[in-house]
Amino acid sequence: MKKIRLATVFSGIGAIEQAFKRLHIDHEIVFACDNGEIVIDYDAEKERKIVCSLNSIKEKREYVDNLYTSKVRKNNFVKISYMANYGHLLKDSNFFQDIRLLDGRDFRNKVDILVGGSPCQSFSTVGFQGGLEDTRGTLFYDYANLIKDVNPKVFIYENVRGLTTHDKGKTWAIMKNVFDELGYQIYEDVLDAKEYGIPQTRRRVYVVGIREDITGHDLLHFPPDQKQLNYTMQDFLLSSCEEGGFSYDNNGNITLSKVPGTYDKKYILSPKLERYVMKTGTKTFVQKVAIDLPVARTILSTMGNRHRAGVDNYISTDTGLKDDQTIELYGTNRREYIRMLTEREAHRLMGFTDDYKIVVSRAQGYKQAGNSIVVDVLIEIMKNILETGVL
Repeated sequence: MKKIRLATVFSGIGAIEQAFKRLHIDHEIVFACDNGEIVIDYDAEKERKIVCSLNSIKEKREYVDNLYTSKVRKNNFVKISYMANYGHLLKDSNFFQDIRLLDGRDFRNKVDILVGGSPCQSFSTVGFQGGLEDTRGTLFYDYANLIKDVNPKVFIYENVRGLTTHDKGKTWAIMKNVFDELGYQIYEDVLDAKEYGIPQTRRRVYVVGIREDITGHDLLHFPPDQKQLNYTMQDFLLSSCEEGGFSYDNNGNITLSKVPGTYDKKYILSPKLERYVMKTGTKTFVQKVAIDLPVARTILSTMGNRHRAGVDNYISTDTGLKDDQTIELYGTNRREYIRMLTEREAHRLMGFTDDYKIVVSRAQGYKQAGNSIVVDVLIEIMKNILETGVL
């Protein structure tokens, strides 16, 4: 099979890149794009005209980088993580910081598969539901315009499940019409991570588009809910599998070392935090408190904020102490405490094996894991795409 030309937008920490790695797919990354959720104010129409008037891809990239530097003082932590892990595969260091200022015409017919999912907050069933009229929602149109300009053979789009029911289905109908107008055969389904080998309940809508003018390939069939869940959340913990022991085999399947590891005591909750997270909620919003779940609740980008145990994941620290053994911490002496997941464990629950380098702070580590796509779901989708013969 020839080398596949991959490009991503809203790239995050590179879930599809991890899927390609685990599947041993020979590929190059043509470009990646993510602004790391940096809030920046500029005249988009004016700046895009300037960018498109420049002569080279390098000039355009550097102009946008300078624009960001001149207007904001915040680091793009997503770029830092991405380049630390995939910079060696990224052609000509083509990491762009803003999809609105990315001239897709420079990459026309140079990309085989384009992957991304515009920010999901607009469509979340629990968040602000401004939909396509919300600024974040309109980034979908930037994604669609990029497909039009780049003209990839295949695209993959991912978003929250609530997208399909937002505004009684009108938002999703509009988006599908946009995809159809671009000349792609559309396949869609809602897939849950726990059906594809990852012990996490995480339902997301996935869309695959195959360019209609490409002939001689088989139809795409979305992967059925076929994988038996062989692991629990406890299997993914450092206390069960040492750092570096979470890997993959020649077929891309997760493998676990059975050597127990350790974690820092800073992840153990203080008595005050423990009392808070174990509360059931308020009179109007009651949460079912549970820890040590075999299948994790959805990994949240804000889990570093220590939500209550009705919406977040907590585990006990008891790893087999004898009856007369205790741990002294926070001025108390107990056999068991409650702790939060580590950043590494959060990444594992998104399908990132331990060779993925976490080079950012704890808060950013949680945020980046929670914002990612589950690698193992993309692996199954990619297997089905490859079976069609379109790539």
